[in-house]
Formats: sequence, structure tokens, C-alpha cells
Amino acid sequence: MSELMHGDHDRDHDHDHDHDHDHDHSHGGKAEIILFFAGLVAFLIALFVSTGTIKSMLYITSLVLSGYHIIIEGFLDTFKQTKKKKKFMPNIHILMTLAAIGAVIIGEYMEAALLILIFGGAHFLEHYAEDKSNKEITNLIKINPTTARRMFENGKTEIVDVADLKVGDKLSVLNGDQIPTDGVVISGNSSVDQSSITGESIPVEKKTGDMVYGSTMNGTGTLVMKVTKDSSDTVISKIIEMVSQTQNNISKTAAFIKKIEPKYVTIVLLLTPLFFLLGITLLQWSTYDSFYRTMVFLIATSPCALAVTDIPATLSAISNLAKRGVLFKGGSYLSNLSDLTAVAFDKTGTLTTGKPVVTEVYFGNEVTEEEQIEFENIIVSMESKSNHPLAQAIIKHYKNIEPTELEVENIIGVGLTARVGDIAYKIGKPNSYNVIPKDIKKQTDFFEREGKTVVYFGTDEKVLVLLAIQDVPKETSKSAVQYFKDEKIHTIMLTGDAKQTGEAIGRQLEIDEVRGNVMPDEKASIIMELKETYPVMAMVGDGVNDAPALVTADIGIAMGEGTDIAIDVADGVLMKNDLSKFAYTHKLAKKLRKVVWQNIIFALAVVVLLVISNVIGQMNMTLAVIFHEGSTLAVIFNGLRLLKGVKD
Repeated sequence: MSELMHGDHDRDHDHDHDHDHDHDHSHGGKAEIILFFAGLVAFLIALFVSTGTIKSMLYITSLVLSGYHIIIEGFLDTFKQTKKKKKFMPNIHILMTLAAIGAVIIGEYMEAALLILIFGGAHFLEHYAEDKSNKEITNLIKINPTTARRMFENGKTEIVDVADLKVGDKLSVLNGDQIPTDGVVISGNSSVDQSSITGESIPVEKKTGDMVYGSTMNGTGTLVMKVTKDSSDTVISKIIEMVSQTQNNISKTAAFIKKIEPKYVTIVLLLTPLFFLLGITLLQWSTYDSFYRTMVFLIATSPCALAVTDIPATLSAISNLAKRGVLFKGGSYLSNLSDLTAVAFDKTGTLTTGKPVVTEVYFGNEVTEEEQIEFENIIVSMESKSNHPLAQAIIKHYKNIEPTELEVENIIGVGLTARVGDIAYKIGKPNSYNVIPKDIKKQTDFFEREGKTVVYFGTDEKVLVLLAIQDVPKETSKSAVQYFKDEKIHTIMLTGDAKQTGEAIGRQLEIDEVRGNVMPDEKASIIMELKETYPVMAMVGDGVNDAPALVTADIGIAMGEGTDIAIDVADGVLMKNDLSKFAYTHKLAKKLRKVVWQNIIFALAVVVLLVISNVIGQMNMTLAVIFHEGSTLAVIFNGLRLLKGVKD
């Protein structure tokens, strides 16, 4: 039946297998379809012909025309693979071919032709069904842009091929245009649909200084952008390269089935004469009856359904994930995920937003309500002169306050100072103040125990206001961590922050284990250590400083947000920095494993049922083919259910 896809795994945990088949049959080609229907016409004519010789010739013609590609594949591929491997490597179609030839030998021309017609027709249906599982993946390649509007210094534009663009080129992106390549907006603003990159359907507002990505769709505004990457290095190029690898990386189950296929067929071929002889001697069948049932045995034991138990289902799951902005390099990684025993998360940008946020503002006991408003205005006016991340967090917190013009001085080791009227104010760390009121000190100790950074505002003599700032967990992180805990999967946070800061975030997320003060180069060794206790480890990080750990883990998942380095190092990428997508991926991986086992059990059960029915005389060739092909189609369509995914 369907040719399983295969390829080399390039990592230690990728389960090296030799999947070196080179046969590539283009099932469903025009010539094959024409021959099939010509054979069908010959069969239908034969039904209404009364002359025995002409009738038989028409059935033979039907068999040859409709089964041409199956017969050629059965014998030719067996010959090629046997010659290449220097050992007998039968193709699974040889069993059906031999059954048809056997039917002709005993004069059952109609059954031989019908056998091949049903088999060939189902073959085309299977090919069509498998193509559906590849459709979403193939569609990614079609979204790669081909042309761009390059701008000259005088403002005029020319349409050029994307491959001809150079870093630094200016491009015009009109409303409704596909953004041709990766770059930065240098003028204009618009909303951009980034679903082709992140899987998110809500458009993102873009303005001067923002990054835009090739293949995304511009909305109603007009943008001028500068090219920042060669066309071969764009995020969409990396995605296409990554997704194409799914064709060359199969699960352990698929690899095992592919490996045993020729052995299984060889065993069936050896059992066939034995079955014939036992029929005559032990079961007292006539020579004709024993030969006929032996042909049914060949049909019943053909492993067509078994061959498609895994690949269509896996590609369907990968396809569903691709639509959601989750990319996998192949089935082996997705399959491994269902066996997950522990997952390690980087903290900053993975579990947290990666941007500090003001979580609390505490005013000293003696500060009046009028003074509170005045001090907040002064704080915003002073911080507006700084580009420090904490300053940006404070300004964002007070986004409704317009800063006023102040002369601000940045004193290293102290902080910001400014004079308002006769009073000198200061914003700085707690250690830059000598006198700290008891209530402020008490609040400081409390916030620092929670892992928050404390900033003071006050005069030289007295602290007036305390601001607590923290890189807060994302909402999606909380639900994802809870999901893994519910699944009895151990959760670990790895962070370069102080242990106290990490543990504070860990408590909020209820993570099982926190490792603080971890240097980037130490993460890989921690993963190695954890693997001794937890056999299947995943690492989720931002793909830059976490690269060694991502490679060391059994499954490395990078938080993408359009970063091409993440795509390079990881086994899977969450194109949107959303851990709930990772929880969904694990859920789908478990469903995939369940579907594959359903398929295997069903495929083997049908073989056993057909063989028993044949032995007790309740099966003929036509029924055997119908059941056989029906089971193969059922297995494929069961796998295709994963195109719809699972409930979030």
C-alpha cells in the first residue's frame, strides 16, 4: 500500500534506523488512472458477454490494465530492493499480485480481475486520503512570497524577485500586500496578519521600529520597510525547511513497522505452500479448494493496513499543530512527547513575560493623598529621562500621566536625581538611602522575599514611596504548568536569577522544583542529571542561551516568536510564546499514540479474522479483498481524524 516515509535521525535520542528505501511510486498518476478505468470498462463488458473465451480474455485484460502498476510494483520493487540490499526484500504488493495470478491459474478469471480492481481502486483512495494529511504542511511552501516592491531614492518603485533583494533594500508594502521578506518598519503603521508565522489569527499593530516577517499579510495601512535578512534566512524559509524535515523523520513505531515489513512478507510467502499442503493433508480439502483458500490466505495476510497505521496519523497531527503555530521537525519527536516524564522551563521569556512590571506601589505613612498625586507626576517625569528597563516599567504603569520637563541627573551607584522647586528628589535602590522608615523597611523585606525588585523615591533625608517591580508569569504559563502537574509530569524551572527570585515565581506557578543561579552553560548538565531520574525529558527555552539544554533534552522546544535561531536548534517550536500550545501539543501526542495503537490492533485483528474465516470456509477472494481494503481505508481515515486535533 502506501510507501512509508523515512529518513535519518541526526541526534542521539532520535533512534537511528536505516530507512533507505528508494522506491517512489507516483500513485494516482494520469496514466495509471486511465489504465485503471480502461480495465474497469473491460470488466463491465465481460459481465454481459456470453462467449466463454472472449469473456475470459476481457477479464484478463481488465486484470492487466487495472493492476498494471500494482503488478509492476510488486515484482520490480522486490527485484530492485533485493539487488540493492543483497537479501530478499519483498514488496507488500507481491502478495496481492501472486493471489491474482493464482486465481488465473485455477480459472477464476472474474475473481482475479475483481480482486485487482477493488485493490487498485482502494489504492487510489488511500493515496488521496494520505495526501489530505500532507495538505497543510505542503500549503506552507505555497505561502512563500515571490515578488517585492523595491524603492529607489526618488520614491519610485520596481517589482523585483524576492531572491534578488539585498540586506538594506527599502521596500514599499501597500495595503493588502504580502510582506515579501523579514525586515524592520522605517515608516508608516498598519495591522499585520502574522498567522502564517505564529498561528495567531488576531492581527498585530506594526509601527516604526517594529519587526515584520516574510509571508505575513499587511492590513489596511501602508508601510516602508528595510530588509534585514537574506531571503534564504527569513523566518518563513526556516519554517519551510523545518516542516520539510517532517517527511524524513518517522516515529519508532513507524520505523519498526517499516523494518519488519519485508520480513513479514517473507514469512507469509514461506507459510503459503505450507498452508496449501496442510489443507490437502490435514484438513482434507481438495487440491482446487486448498489452492483457492491459499490465494485467499495471501490476500488476508497482506500487511497493507499495518503499513499505514502510523504515518498518516502522525502527519495529520503535525499538520494540525502547524496550523496552530507549533512546528515539529518530525514524527519521532512528537511520538517521544507522549512518554514525557519531566519538563524543564527557562524562566525569563518562557514562563514569564520577560518584561518587568510594577506590581505594587506603597506610599509612606505620612504621605497625603495630594502628595501621592504630586509624587507620581515627579516619578514619571524623572523616569521619562531614563531608558533603563525598570524606568520603562514605571512609565508603562503610569501610562495616563504625561511627564513634565525636569532636569534629571543620572548618578552611577545612586540613581536619578532632580530638583522640583527647593526640594531635591531621588529615585534609587534601597542601599542608596541611609534613613528608611520602619513601615517602608517592613514592606521592602516582604516584597524582596517574593522575589521582587524594590525601587525607592524620596528626598535625601527620607523615603516617601516604594515601587515593587517583577517579571511576572504569563497567564498561559499557569494553566500549562497545572496541566503537566495533573498529568503527573515533573516540572522544573531553570533560571539565572537568584534562588529567592526564582522560588517566588515558582510558588506563584506551583512548579515542583526550582533551580536558581544557573548559568547558561550549566543547563545542559542539569538536564543530563535530571534524565537519570526522569527518562524522557523536555526542555522549553528561548532557543538562544538555552541551545545546549535544548539539544541535550529528549525533546527540545523553543519559544519562537519569529526567532530563526530557535527553529535551528529545537525539535519543536512554539511560534507564539504561549505555553498553553505546548500543553495542547502533549495532549495531541497522547491522542496520536492512542490512535496508532487502535490502528495496529484493528489491522492485526482483521488479518486474524480473515485467516480464521478462510480456514473454516466462510471467506472467498472478493470478500477477503473488500474486508482487507476496508480495514486499510479505516486505518487511514482514523489517522486523518487528527487533522481536527483535540479539544483545548
